[in-house]
Amino acid sequence: MANWKVATAILRRHLRSPPPTTFSSFRNPTIAFSTTNHLPSYTTPLANDDDDDDDRRGKWLTLPPFSPTIDAAAVGKELSFDDNSVVKGSTTTTTALRWILRCRPDLPRNLLLKLFRLRQVRRELSVSCDGGEIQRSQLKRVGAKESLNVGDRIYLPLSVDNDAPQPPAAAKKERFRCSEEERKFVCSLVLYKDADIIVLNKPHGLAVQGGTGVKTSIDELAATCLTFDKSESPRLVHRLDRDCSGLLVLGRTQTAATLLHSIFREKTSGASAYGVKKNIKSLKRKYLALVIGCPRRQRGQISAPLRKVVVDDGKSDRITVNDNGELVSTQHAITEYRVIESSPLGYSWLELRPLTGRKHQLRVHCAEVLGTPILGDYKYGWQAHKSREPVVSSGNTLTKQASSSSSPFGLDLEGGDVSSKQPHLHLHSKQIDLPNICQLLGKLQVSSDSDISDLDSLKFDAPLPAHMQLSFNLLKSRVETCDNC
Repeated sequence: MANWKVATAILRRHLRSPPPTTFSSFRNPTIAFSTTNHLPSYTTPLANDDDDDDDRRGKWLTLPPFSPTIDAAAVGKELSFDDNSVVKGSTTTTTALRWILRCRPDLPRNLLLKLFRLRQVRRELSVSCDGGEIQRSQLKRVGAKESLNVGDRIYLPLSVDNDAPQPPAAAKKERFRCSEEERKFVCSLVLYKDADIIVLNKPHGLAVQGGTGVKTSIDELAATCLTFDKSESPRLVHRLDRDCSGLLVLGRTQTAATLLHSIFREKTSGASAYGVKKNIKSLKRKYLALVIGCPRRQRGQISAPLRKVVVDDGKSDRITVNDNGELVSTQHAITEYRVIESSPLGYSWLELRPLTGRKHQLRVHCAEVLGTPILGDYKYGWQAHKSREPVVSSGNTLTKQASSSSSPFGLDLEGGDVSSKQPHLHLHSKQIDLPNICQLLGKLQVSSDSDISDLDSLKFDAPLPAHMQLSFNLLKSRVETCDNC
């Protein structure tokens, strides 16, 4: 026992004394032992964190220092208030886990939590010595939920890149590679582009998001063709049905996408059965639709809750108006409408303003509440289409387009007007008014408390798709023909 104590004391003195140059590895005993005994790579040094930081810093993956970031979700919520002329859009603190996920979104959350549990994550602190002139950095262990101060750096083990699963990006990019003609077609859809947003005029028949049975979608094409000078791919912030055409807004950065998504979400949550917040800076949308029949009133507001029901033995589902008063799985939906023009042939042009953003909201409100289903909507207006007769064209020039080569991505961009037996969906996202996101984010970069009283609005207007323009020309010509008879 006495010999063991003597040996222990000698070993302690040896570890505390400066190591000889021939045994430099003993400056970090655990590293030396792990090399000999082949211990797992996640073994942490037993030495104090304050020792030899400069020598060990090369063994860590360094993240950028924490700096105040824009809380885009909070900014979008503040924009929804009528009397709010100043927004506070920056946050001066965050947790270590959130900062790592922001800097390295490619790293799985589970892997990072494992590193925190194994105490493998470090934070660099700046320590001032006596006199305040000399400063040196220290590496300290940090927990996942610990708050960071401005200027703090996070260090991760170099093995984190090897432990992270490699995404199957090569196969996916190969699948959605575009030809030069297809790339030009996608770029031709861009109506507006700045540093933060892209606005597209989506064609009929092109899905917005990938899924079962979807070969090509806007989000995949945007990642391939619409990155431009950005390293990030544009992100979806709202949806349009596959058969609906018109304006679609994409965020070019994570911050812009979060802000836009918050604006769209707050627009829906801000609406109520008793009225809607009026805000000149808030989101405003207008759709144009050609419906079968004519509403009883020339204008009005539809306030009808919607719910999803399963049909065909669970094979599909549809949205319907909730008339039984049950609140389970019910979503409130509000739509303002105005009759623009009615045709003696049994069709009407409607202007639709959705004040909430529910799935199939406009289609269900037109079909079930107004009793005038949208032309080409076979899901909610099948009965009206069964008895419908195509409008006979008085001339081929009004309904025929110049023949062209095969449409990109297999889209049916010809025909489908009111004279067709199976017309395309006549629902078009015509106008969108948005706050100038680029200007707003620029203000928040300069000051966390920004005056938005002079914030500009962006107004977008998308031209009609070919099939709706043909229907408009045909109905107008038939009315003029009847007037001349």
